[in-house]
Amino acid sequence: MDIIKVEKLVKIYRKGEIEIPAVDHLSFSVDKGSFLSIVGRSGSGKSTLLNLIGGLDTPTDGSIFFHGKNIAGLSRAGLANHRRYNVGMIFQSFNLIYSRNALENVTLAMVFSGISKNERKVRAIRLLEEVGLSNRIYHKPDELSGGETQRVAIARALSNDPEVILADEPTGNLDSQTAEEIIDLLVKLNQLHHKTILMITHDQNAAEKISHRVIRLLDGKIKEDKIITGIL
Repeated sequence: MDIIKVEKLVKIYRKGEIEIPAVDHLSFSVDKGSFLSIVGRSGSGKSTLLNLIGGLDTPTDGSIFFHGKNIAGLSRAGLANHRRYNVGMIFQSFNLIYSRNALENVTLAMVFSGISKNERKVRAIRLLEEVGLSNRIYHKPDELSGGETQRVAIARALSNDPEVILADEPTGNLDSQTAEEIIDLLVKLNQLHHKTILMITHDQNAAEKISHRVIRLLDGKIKEDKIITGIL
């Protein structure tokens, strides 16, 4: 069953009179509960695609259906609700508030979701424990390692219990051992918690070891769409 369906999606950036197609008539669907990796060299349109699906940017043309609803036509408020409830986003640069500790970073993501203050704290502590940070709850990002900081970001992405996790090069700033631990955590979220994962990575070989499916982009177009047998 499709949870996301992209149809003839286009995103064009303009520099003066020059048009740069970052995403060029992409069409594909994502099965609920699957782990999809999107690979490609720098400038292939990977991050732009993820930002469009996450509602951080709007397309020039085409459609993005989430459970059959076209988010490409939503208002700013509608896109904010999509980001708040439907998707959790994880970034290479973590995007945490460095003046706040881990607990505060996770609870802040729930402030506008109608969850009581006490429940926000209880849920944040549970999520931080789940990602292995039970002893680092009151530490600020600059008191944490890169891997721990990314774990806080993952807990924050899970705070409103979204169906879909969008991870943009989540291991890009980490050493190889820590990167492997973060990937293992994402696989756990997919397998045990049934989260649909869309992950951007430059490493196609690594992606094929953990993903149900790998899409390779080049110049904003799909060059390869590969189902990984033995994973599905």
